[in-house]
Amino acid sequence: MRNFTSLSVVAAVIFSMFSFESSAKEIDMKIKMAEFENTFMSNKYVSKVTVDAASIDQFYKKYPKLKKYQNDVLDLYKKKEYNAIWHDDKRVSEFGSLLYHKIRLLSDQGIKATMPYMDLVDDVFNESVSNKLPQIDTELLLSNMYVFYASNVYSGVDPATLKKIGWFLPAKSISYAKILDSLMVDPDRLNKDENLLFGQYYKLKAMLKKYRTIEQNNQWTKIDIDSATYKDLKPFDSGVAVKQIRTRLFVVGDLAQDSKRDVYDEEMMAGILKYKKRYGLKLNYALTREHINQMNEPIGNRIKTIMLNMERCRWIPANLAQASEYIMVNIPSFVLVYVKDGKYELMSDVFVGTRMTETVIFSGMMDRIVFSPYWYVPQSIIKNELKLKMAEDKNYLADHNMEWNGGNVRQKPGPKNSLGLVKFMFPNPNDIYLHDTPAKSLFDFEKRIFSHGCINVKEAKGLALAILKDNPDWPVDKIDQAMSGEKETTCTLKNKIPIYIGYFTAWVNNDGEIGFYPDVYDRDPQLDKLLYSDAVAAK
Repeated sequence: MRNFTSLSVVAAVIFSMFSFESSAKEIDMKIKMAEFENTFMSNKYVSKVTVDAASIDQFYKKYPKLKKYQNDVLDLYKKKEYNAIWHDDKRVSEFGSLLYHKIRLLSDQGIKATMPYMDLVDDVFNESVSNKLPQIDTELLLSNMYVFYASNVYSGVDPATLKKIGWFLPAKSISYAKILDSLMVDPDRLNKDENLLFGQYYKLKAMLKKYRTIEQNNQWTKIDIDSATYKDLKPFDSGVAVKQIRTRLFVVGDLAQDSKRDVYDEEMMAGILKYKKRYGLKLNYALTREHINQMNEPIGNRIKTIMLNMERCRWIPANLAQASEYIMVNIPSFVLVYVKDGKYELMSDVFVGTRMTETVIFSGMMDRIVFSPYWYVPQSIIKNELKLKMAEDKNYLADHNMEWNGGNVRQKPGPKNSLGLVKFMFPNPNDIYLHDTPAKSLFDFEKRIFSHGCINVKEAKGLALAILKDNPDWPVDKIDQAMSGEKETTCTLKNKIPIYIGYFTAWVNNDGEIGFYPDVYDRDPQLDKLLYSDAVAAK
């Protein structure tokens, strides 16, 4: 009996050992399979990309056309501690795919640039391509794709070039690394982010889509007239051209419906006024040959104008319009707006510098208002104009209320003073300021380029009243007295007001209506050549 029991114990021990060994082998096999799978996945995909300064330098030797982005790409990886950016545990990240989709639609942003080696980027996202690039190449190509996208969409032309073309508004300063972090946290910002782009940009983008749709649908039909015999169209005239104009007004949104009538009726009169207002034209009902010629400009010209002004919006700091108070002058539209707490407190017509004495595109801080000012005549005007007139007429200075003052000439305060009865000062090296004018008749012209560079404001008194509205030290009666023209009086502002003098030949207002304005200084062709020259393949 004892022998049987001993035999049973030995058998049990042997069986137990065999079972344990079998289980251990199974567990070991599972571990080895897991290790194999991990190794396989690491080789098949790109979850362990090693990025360092040396590999980045080597990349640009292999892809020299991307060299201009090297410093920005290096900065991205420094911020990421040289970890891979564009790959998750298995493949190119979802955000990488989303960015690729956006870069294939750059035309929607009004951009024609093409990234070098874009065919290789296409292969990264083409599943049918079996011969893939090395992992490090893919990673760095996508980083260059991002910098290419961000520099074109969010920055535009570089600050040094802007100064060369005479744009002296504050340069936009952005970090591509910080932008990338914000986009990866919230990819919807790729569609719209007014912290990155000036709000006007997105309004113009919507108009670009609208006008391209009009073009694609062949709705921009020509208005038929005989230029040799054409007579101005007036209310209640009729004809084929009237019907065609009505259709155009409907297509662009100046009329809510197209009645197909060939009579210039009251409904069409309202549409014409909207059209003329959008183009900065005199608000009357006459349709001249020049107006018809303007309507007959190819829609491609309008589309190009929108694209050029989208580019200008890229140069503007995104928070400009978020200031509690500012003044903006748009040279091509000859309009000034004073904005306070997000509302238009005042709009006024202006006239600006001639082609020989262009008003400079720049910004400043208004610090004072001068009532009944002296006008200190610039030396250039004395040399080029006054000396000749004084030589011809010894009483010229007295007749024009002028006097010598310490070797300079100045015009005394008064209603005939060239600065009118008030000027708005913001120190700047260009010696440009806003001011009133006695030449009110000049505001009747559509193309208002008459000054020596300063900005003449039609509603100058209204602007002063609006600015000082909440200042108890300057009630209306005190302002009236200061503007009597008897003596110069200065009001120092408690808070300086930013002034921006810009140049936009297309602008969308708060009602969603786009205005097109004359390119008075011929800046559009210059920018067009810079951006869209056939020789320029990429930004």
